[in-house]
Amino acid sequence: MNRNSLLISFACLALIISLAACGNNVHASAKDTAPPPAAVEHEDNSGLIKVDHPDQFPLLPAGDRMDTTELAVTGSVTPDVSRNIPVISLASGRVVEIHARIGDMVTKGQLLLRIQSSDISQAFSDYRQALADEKLVSKQLERAQLLVSKGAIAQKEVEVAQNAEAKAKVDIEAAQEKLRVLGADMKNPSAIIDIAAPISGVIVEQNVTNAAGVKTLDNSPNLFTIADISNVWIVCDVYENNLSQVRMGEPVDIRLNAYPDRVFRGVVNNIGPILDPNLRTAKVRVQVQNPGVMRLGMFVTATFHGETKEVRALVPATAVLHLHDRDWVYVPDGSNTFRRLVVTGGAMVAPDMQEVTGIHPGDRVVSNALVLQNTAEQ
Repeated sequence: MNRNSLLISFACLALIISLAACGNNVHASAKDTAPPPAAVEHEDNSGLIKVDHPDQFPLLPAGDRMDTTELAVTGSVTPDVSRNIPVISLASGRVVEIHARIGDMVTKGQLLLRIQSSDISQAFSDYRQALADEKLVSKQLERAQLLVSKGAIAQKEVEVAQNAEAKAKVDIEAAQEKLRVLGADMKNPSAIIDIAAPISGVIVEQNVTNAAGVKTLDNSPNLFTIADISNVWIVCDVYENNLSQVRMGEPVDIRLNAYPDRVFRGVVNNIGPILDPNLRTAKVRVQVQNPGVMRLGMFVTATFHGETKEVRALVPATAVLHLHDRDWVYVPDGSNTFRRLVVTGGAMVAPDMQEVTGIHPGDRVVSNALVLQNTAEQ
């Protein structure tokens, strides 16, 4: 039995060695019949691409176009502070109703909140007392005039009564004026006053809540702040080296990131006199009319147009590759090699051309950079 087992073990081992040899032959055959790898070689420099058939990627010379210098900077939409109107209450008290909150669009005269105020109660009390005093002194004057006509009193008494009546009328006028200043409704003598919106706009600040106490103006924040956003500011950061391209009163093209296809026109109305010491930039303020789509805090691109003209390279739009938030073009760098260059894409020119800076007119570029890039990534 031991001899038979040994023979069987040798037979199994021989079979395993035979199958392994066959497997190596199969793999070797598969390698022999596999297609060759893609004929693209990446040089040590990641910006270089070497190909076997460069004629598959046509080259075109860059054209030229005369245009004025432009400066494109980023900015944001901010409210015109001269159009920010505070909502205040000259009467102290307690909030009983709130009809608006931060972010709401309101119209002029719209009810914002109601306040129950002891100041209003006291003002109405003073007004009623002034009316009663005036009524009394008026009757005293009539009585004095009657008595002086009978010779019962001296003329001096009549003059005293006339003076008292004049003072009583002044007290009435003062009480009425105080009620108007506090915002009370003369036709509705109540301790509750209505606070309305002084202008139309958006509420950008709120410092009051329901049931909160309202103090006088001493060290008290505004109840609300309403911004009229029919006209807004575009505040941009312009580097010190580019300030010569910005002038007061210059028209500016504004493009919103949210609406890149729409162009709005603004005017430079302020160039900051102080530079940021860290960024070396100045704040440039552009006044622009809001058609209703601009929201506070939106990011924009502002384009300033210079006075000097310069020649710019013009290439097909397909020659510009947008990759990693940058623009690139491919130029020949030897017989079978292309180099990727960083450029700055400019304005589009009909029918399908684009201005670029970073190359010169006459430089040859690959007409379709995306095809070459896709080939290199395969």
